[in-house]
Amino acid sequence: MRRTVWVAVACACFSGEPVQSTEPVKAHEREVRLSNLRQLTFGGENAEAYFSADGSELVFQSTRDSYPCDQIFRMPSGGGTATLLSTGRGRTTCSFWAPDGRSLIFASTHMADSLCPPSPDFSQGYVWAVYGSYDIFSVKSDGTELVRLTDQPGYDAEAVYSHDGRSILFTSARDGDLELYTMQPDGGGVKRLTHRVGYDGGAFFSPGDSMICWRASHPEDSAGQAEFKALLSRELIRPTRLELFIMRADGTEARPVTRLGGANFCPYFTPDGKRLIFASNHHSENGREFDLFLVDLQGEHLEQITFTPEFDGFPMFSPDGKRLVWCSNRHGSQRGETNVFVADWVD
Repeated sequence: MRRTVWVAVACACFSGEPVQSTEPVKAHEREVRLSNLRQLTFGGENAEAYFSADGSELVFQSTRDSYPCDQIFRMPSGGGTATLLSTGRGRTTCSFWAPDGRSLIFASTHMADSLCPPSPDFSQGYVWAVYGSYDIFSVKSDGTELVRLTDQPGYDAEAVYSHDGRSILFTSARDGDLELYTMQPDGGGVKRLTHRVGYDGGAFFSPGDSMICWRASHPEDSAGQAEFKALLSRELIRPTRLELFIMRADGTEARPVTRLGGANFCPYFTPDGKRLIFASNHHSENGREFDLFLVDLQGEHLEQITFTPEFDGFPMFSPDGKRLVWCSNRHGSQRGETNVFVADWVD
């Protein structure tokens, strides 16, 4: 699932062709954690740019060029040429590097239909589509040897590797709810980790792989649970209330980190594993401004990182902890653009 809320997320390179040179960008005066800010893409729809284990490459999803909906691309982490890795058919989401850098994983609908699945109907409020045609695939870093890893009815997506490469963490509707699971890199050994009614997704391992962070929406009353199940039966969820959770990697000792209200999502551990960086609109009067925040694992010492009036989301630290990559609407040439940005991290 595209991990966005109330924004069109975007990317801007063209497969096999050089993109604009990266450009230094002036950060907001209050963005003291960010230095040497640079824009890596220039126009279109970019989402979920993630570093390779050596920090030299990014993988991300993009709607652009002749592709009517998101496809998966790689590019150098300093910007440059983008290369198509997915099939160019269907819709894709949630790509992530294997630790050895020789392959990647992503979700795609292309096995069900070569065309883009229909966009959700917003006439009854803002919703995300959780297409049942999504399955998880692995592919070599040059785009060859595509292998299907999941083949269950219902949504399978939002997959990431553990740092040791022994496990893939993902979200699935295979048991009639949206829960977190792990599997082996070949798709075997599936284990369910979460067991509450509602949405659990967007999960990542901590450094050392001992913990997992994720976003969740758990309706507490029967009416809320009934609405969730009714939406899920139509392959939809309503992501307006999301909080952050952590648990041990075996699924035990799950507990909430935030109780901020609003939509808190795309958490990622800081390099020391003691805090989470994430996107939130809890401070926004109209719910449309998303900024990056830091919080410790007890839900305390909340610190705002970005301050632009548009969208900032999908943060990830480089493996050495020296850089931060994220996607933002800032400096767009037209309304709705979201580009990939990278900055040196001031700790």
